[in-house]
Amino acid sequence: MTNASIDFGNTRIKIGLFINDSLLEIFRATTLPEAAELLKTNSVENAIVSSVTLSNAEISEKLNFLKSLVFLDYNTPLPIKNNYETPTTLGYDRIAAAVGANLRFPDQNCLIIDIGTAIKYDLVSDQNAFEGGIISLGRQMRFNALHTFTKKLPLLDTVKIPELIGQSTESCMTSGVMNGIAAEINGIIDEYIKKLKLRVLICGGDAPYFETKIKYPTFATPNLVLEGLNRILQYNVTEI
Repeated sequence: MTNASIDFGNTRIKIGLFINDSLLEIFRATTLPEAAELLKTNSVENAIVSSVTLSNAEISEKLNFLKSLVFLDYNTPLPIKNNYETPTTLGYDRIAAAVGANLRFPDQNCLIIDIGTAIKYDLVSDQNAFEGGIISLGRQMRFNALHTFTKKLPLLDTVKIPELIGQSTESCMTSGVMNGIAAEINGIIDEYIKKLKLRVLICGGDAPYFETKIKYPTFATPNLVLEGLNRILQYNVTEI
């Protein structure tokens, strides 16, 4: 029986196909009809949706051929405890990643570092509970801010990590953003390690650019959100 985890982002739809806990393949679609066709072609029976763009009604109408369809929101039953004080404001990707981390390392403290548009640091405790974390500015946000809130600094967009000491305005900006992010990540891990024994998992579109700059052992988990969604689907659909 093939299941699907579907993550509707702002610009694309990411689909992971699973049998039990095994991720078989990942597809990307740009429209809901395209996603629906992919599910039909691959004989998907059950799916879970995390959407920040389309409504549940729109999605249900196009995916009405599925045997089971679960929508992730703050009311969805979870296989871990959620200790977040404002669960209605918690991003679906954050809680899905937390479930994915707990699936990989149950009964262990896990720090998830999602390096994307924003940088999110989330803690799942050894009590199998999501505890919260930190939200920080991502790479593009930092470059945009330097340009937007000054009169002369150019708009840059690079993924290369330069030498610490820049010798031009552009290399100084690049060092500030890229080395600044690396220093932030290492500093936050250091603060956590002072208090807890934990696993560190990294994911997100910008994660590969910083892997070599992280001074602590980490687990690269690019599909953590999809894995977590699949676990939530299994938790909610008992006949899978």
